[in-house]
This record gives sequence, C-alpha cells and structure tokens, in this order.
Amino acid sequence: MENIKNMTPQEIVNELDKYIIGQKEAKRNVAIALRNRWRRLNVKDEIKNEIIPNNILMIGATGVGKTEIARRLAKLSDAPFTKVEASKFTEVGYVGRDVESMVRDLVEQSVNLVKIIKKEEVKLRAEDSVNNLILDILIPPLNKVQSNINISLEKKEKTSDKEINEKTRDKFKQKIKNGELDDRKIEISVQKPNNSGIGMIGGGMMDESSMINLQDMISNMMPKRNKKRKVTIGEAKKILLELEVSKLIDMDEVKDEAINKAENTGIIFIDEIDKISGSSSKGGGPDVSREGVQRDLLPIVEGTSVTTKYGVIKTDHILFIAAGAFHLSKPSDLIPELQGRFPIRVELDNLTQDDFLKILSEPKNSLTKQYKALIMSEGVEIIFNDDALIEISNKAFVINSEIENIGARRLHTVMSKLLNEILFDIPEKIGANAKVVITKKMVEEKLNSITENKDLSEYIL
Repeated sequence: MENIKNMTPQEIVNELDKYIIGQKEAKRNVAIALRNRWRRLNVKDEIKNEIIPNNILMIGATGVGKTEIARRLAKLSDAPFTKVEASKFTEVGYVGRDVESMVRDLVEQSVNLVKIIKKEEVKLRAEDSVNNLILDILIPPLNKVQSNINISLEKKEKTSDKEINEKTRDKFKQKIKNGELDDRKIEISVQKPNNSGIGMIGGGMMDESSMINLQDMISNMMPKRNKKRKVTIGEAKKILLELEVSKLIDMDEVKDEAINKAENTGIIFIDEIDKISGSSSKGGGPDVSREGVQRDLLPIVEGTSVTTKYGVIKTDHILFIAAGAFHLSKPSDLIPELQGRFPIRVELDNLTQDDFLKILSEPKNSLTKQYKALIMSEGVEIIFNDDALIEISNKAFVINSEIENIGARRLHTVMSKLLNEILFDIPEKIGANAKVVITKKMVEEKLNSITENKDLSEYIL
C-alpha cells in the first residue's frame, strides 16, 4: 500500500482518468475503497480488525469499463488481483471450479508479487555469484598448495602461477560483468524439472488445488537431476541468475508476506455475477451453478479461512468487486445475504458517441496510439485526421445502437476492419519511411457497406 499512502481519492481518480473515459461515480467509489484500505492499516489495533471493506457491485453493459477500473485499481495500489467469472463456478460436490479457487488464485498472485520484490533486493548479490560461477568455468582457480614440505623454488613458482591466475581472473571477471563475452559458449549444469504427471487417483477426479499440491509434494520428494547444457554466457547469466536468486530468497518469509498482503490488500473481481442470479431449478434438477454458487460464495465474502498450499488465509479484509450487466435479471435477484455483502452499488453509464471519440485518442493506451506504435515498428507513420476519428466513433456508436451494444469493444472490431488492408500491405506494398493518412473519406469507404447492410454487419462485427 506504499504506492497510495500519499495519494488522495481525487489523485487516484486522476490516475484512473488516464486510462478510463467517463464513469465518474464508479471511479469515486473505488478510489474511496482503495484509500480506506490504507486508512484501516493505520488505525489502532483494537479496532483495525473490526473495519471491513465496503465491497462494490458494478452494474453496467459489457464494454463500459467495469473490468478495466478494477484492473487499473489493483495495478495502482500494487495489490494482488485476480479476476474470475462467476458463471464458471459450480456448487461444492459437482464437477467444476469451486469458489475457494478464487482465493487460492489470489494467494498465488500475491506470492508472485512478493517474489518480484525479493528478487530485486537480492539481485546484485545474485549477479555477483553468477559472474563468479561463470568465471570458474572459464578460468578455474588454482588449487591451494597442499604440502608444506615443498622447496622454496617450488613455492615461488606456485606463488607466481597463483598471481598470474588471479590477475587473469580479475580481467575476465570485468569482461563478464561488462557483457564483452556474452556471445561465447560455455557448458553449465542445470536442474531437470520433475514431471510427476499425476491427475487422477483411484479412478476419481481430483480438484485443481489438490492435484497441484500433490504434484508439488511428489516433485519435492523426487531426487533432483542435473543435465549439461551448452549455452552462450548471456543465456547462462539468465539461467543461473534465477537459480541463485531462488537460493537467496527465504520462501517461508515470502509465504508469510504474501499471505499478509493478500489478506489486507487483495482484490477479487467477480465478473458475470448476474449469470448466477435467479433460479434455474424451476424445471427440476439440482441448482448447481446459480443459487448454490451464491450460497458457497457467501462465507468467502463474509469472511472465512481458506487453506492454500502456502498456508491458511482469512478473507475478512479482501476487497470484493462484483460486476454484471443484469440484462435478464436484477441485483435484487441475488440472495439477500449476498446482496448485503455488496453495500456499494454503482451503475455505470452507457458510452456515448463523444465517449467513443475520447476513448480513441485520450487514454495513455488508446487504440490509435497502439496502432501507431505497431505500424511504426515497420518504419511506417500513420496519421488519423480529426474528422476520421469522429467518423470512426460515429460508425461504432451506430453499429452498437442497431445491432448489439458491446461498448468500447466495438471500437476494436471497427478499427480492425478499417486497417486490415494497410496492415497486410506493410511492408511489401507500403515500405519503410512511408506515411499513411487516415481520412474521413477512407473511413466511409471501408465501413459504409457494413453499416448499411445490417445482416452482413452481424456476421462481420
């Protein structure tokens, strides 16, 4: 949470504005939720555990920015983040993913985040060890004189040889460090991975978590096997660096920090929650993917303990953000207990034509900037005229209105259709140093036919 300790909710919103157009209310609520997490960590211990996060339910059509808001929020806070689809879960006891797997996924992400931090802390030490290992392969050090009865002449020769060896090693160590020898090939010894390949026991299927844990256990029990590899020194540095870093990192410390990070700063984004609302059991049969999943989800959101391969994690202070379009159902169709665990409800606005225009050009990662970067990699410059951008946004908005509203994702299909021919012609017909200008007329020629023919556009877009 160090990233946000000096960021006000308004500053958090300003950061989100760089990537997401509109949705002011949603941004405000997630900014408050994020700041509250840091606030909780800085209150007195006796009340800290009593403060629970205000989980958020986002309601809005597909492509309006629900997932992007949650993802950017997690990135901004450097918090463990996992996204799951509620429709993929089934009630406990049935084939499919159980709801606890989302918590295990979160812990896995948290472990990876902590590992990255720890790797940076020991990187310099590890690099020095790697350079010494490579140096020992290139120029092995002279063995110490074992005998104390050598004549003085022999001792002098030994000393002289040792001095020469040390000087040579110093020179080569500097060359290795500077990357001057990266193209030279050497033979190194690396550990062969153990492939247990176990997926079933006694004819019964194992769940994902159990299988992973069993494979890890068996892998650790198996004797480690080494194999020789001939690689360049540049490649050897990368391979050996990973091995040395793993030796220097205390995994018990990593696990403890990861669990703590996931418990206090973790964010779980549950998409398509509207797909599990309502009842599907009216026609008979077990309700394994709707209300049953809701009841399994309830204790996770309320706060419980989940066993993972890294240890037990409490979910009391994990921030849950749920999202759904709710076209065929309403938030009130969720079971009352689950509704009560998402006190903050935000309805996201449908995107307007003006929003489409802003999405095309304003965000840091806008589509036009992405395509410019892609095409510039071939040495070709592409320019979008202002009237062309207006026409693209208009076409996307019209197609959404007349066929199916898929939000900002429509811009991807429209841009792809518009630029496909240009992307195909580079670099054979359109060579390096060329300049391509996208005009309004070009947009009309490429897209008018599909907007005029509704039946055709359904297949193309």
